[in-house]
Amino acid sequence: MSEPFRKKKQYGQNFLTNAAIPARIVRESGIDSSCGILEIGPGLGALTTQLAPVAAKVVAVEIDSEVIPPLLERLKPFSNVTVIEQDILQTDLHALLEEHFPGMEVCVCANLPYYITTPILMKLLEGKYGFRSITVMVQKEVAERLCAKSGSDGYGAITASVSYYASVRRLFSVPAGCFSPKPKVDSAVIRLDLYQQPPVHVESEELLFEVIKAAFLQRRKTLCNALTAYFPFLTKEACARILQDCGLRADIRGEMLSLEQFASLTNSLQKEKER
Repeated sequence: MSEPFRKKKQYGQNFLTNAAIPARIVRESGIDSSCGILEIGPGLGALTTQLAPVAAKVVAVEIDSEVIPPLLERLKPFSNVTVIEQDILQTDLHALLEEHFPGMEVCVCANLPYYITTPILMKLLEGKYGFRSITVMVQKEVAERLCAKSGSDGYGAITASVSYYASVRRLFSVPAGCFSPKPKVDSAVIRLDLYQQPPVHVESEELLFEVIKAAFLQRRKTLCNALTAYFPFLTKEACARILQDCGLRADIRGEMLSLEQFASLTNSLQKEKER
């Protein structure tokens, strides 16, 4: 069957052709009939048609206007699906949730474009929209990074930052052959279960993320050197003292710190900053 539109590279469009994958995403996402679903990038509706029979309501946000006519045609049997033509990164999600999901728990499901995976995830997390869970298909390497433990090669700033908002687990792998066009890399489905309250206490969330950013800007540097290069208020003597007070070695590198250790360090740096 000929396609009614051209797949667009700028949108990172790779459409699922294996029907078993969307069905498995829905099974393992924890979705039930009481919750609403925000789907990002529905494409031709392979996942949408699996979500609609299970969820109370589905709102699918699609950026490509050419995809929407065949998508709407496919979704005609489902009265609980709304399609919105928008760029998710430009969407006012607070307004969308208030309009379409009043009083309802909402989960996110998406096959995210590789090139904007991180910006979308961070928007969903940083906005504190009250999502119950976020189940997304991402590049396999990204999944490995998000699930990495401190001290491992894959552990980085995105890992530590995301762990402040949610627990992350890898559900299953998706070979490249399950898509058209076939991407150059395999994918994986991950699920983020969001915390109602962060797992650590920090006096300043903003400073926590700055500390995490500083720690990973130059991975070869010791944490002390990285922090003193980043924060003008911090001397090497003060940094060495703070690390010692936090029970950290003077020569430790940022990739060795857990979220709990980053939080402790942040609170100590906040006190130093206020002196």
